[in-house]
Amino acid sequence: MPNPDIRLAALDIAGTTVDERGTVYRVMRDAIEQQTGRSVDDALISEWSGTGKREAIEGVLIALGEDAARADEVFARFSEDLGEAYRTDPPVLLPGVREAVETLRDHGVKVVLQTGYTRDVAEDLLETVGWSTASDLDGLVTVEDVTRSRPWPYLIFRAMELAQVEDVRQVLVAGDTVNDVLAGTRAGARHVVGVLSGAHTVAELGAAPHTRLLAGVQDVPALLGLFEG
Repeated sequence: MPNPDIRLAALDIAGTTVDERGTVYRVMRDAIEQQTGRSVDDALISEWSGTGKREAIEGVLIALGEDAARADEVFARFSEDLGEAYRTDPPVLLPGVREAVETLRDHGVKVVLQTGYTRDVAEDLLETVGWSTASDLDGLVTVEDVTRSRPWPYLIFRAMELAQVEDVRQVLVAGDTVNDVLAGTRAGARHVVGVLSGAHTVAELGAAPHTRLLAGVQDVPALLGLFEG
């Protein structure tokens, strides 16, 4: 039966539904260091976790005192290196995520993935893990579909458009970074869930505005009172 309270689960990709073992941020740091000759602290990269990747690169360059105009150059290197890294060490779905998404959809909750990746990277990731927006999901929103990435709430609003959900009180947002939960909070989502399966710790997520912390997306159906069978 359809769930009367939540009609949309807007889920992040890397670290939330897909385990890519933190590759994206290691590759980003390496690309910036190689192109600038500057050392980049992990804490600086962490500030930009969950945002659009080109935007993150530009933000880190500015923080380093580098020319922001170099962002395109660094992003091109990053994109090439990330593709190679994912071919070498293919991402997989996090444990229990496939079953959780199936349960949500079986109970009338649409599932739309929303991400700071570009569309080509996101679609390649979905193909790698064996997911299709034609059969396994209800949509995909990427950074290229909005004017600003997280922590702005526009990815979530676009996910609502795709799912034809008009009320933010019928939306659950889940992500593994502070910027994910900030975006969910700013969107006004009923449930803003920080998951501990990815980039940020319980202390980091706990300090950001949220409604619940969970071990992972596999626990979302139970949060909503949905159980298989």
